[in-house]
Amino acid sequence: MGVSTKSIYTWQKLFSKPATYGNIVSVYVGPDKTITALTDDGIEELTDMIRAARITKKTWHEFLDDFVEDTDLAARIKAKSPR
Repeated sequence: MGVSTKSIYTWQKLFSKPATYGNIVSVYVGPDKTITALTDDGIEELTDMIRAARITKKTWHEFLDDFVEDTDLAARIKAKSPR
């Protein structure tokens, strides 16, 4: 899944949440390979962003368009009713 910096800034601006850069950690495990993970605070921020995006159908669909690189997957998620 590819996430652009522009998408993150847009969503953080919409939901008045400042950017926090220390919550994504990348570790080099080889000359050309990294493993990237979220810290506990990063998971909490992502959870907050998803919760805020799910307030309306429109914001949820915009969120999916911005963050889900696979358009077929995004369409399948959009077709399901929110729980």
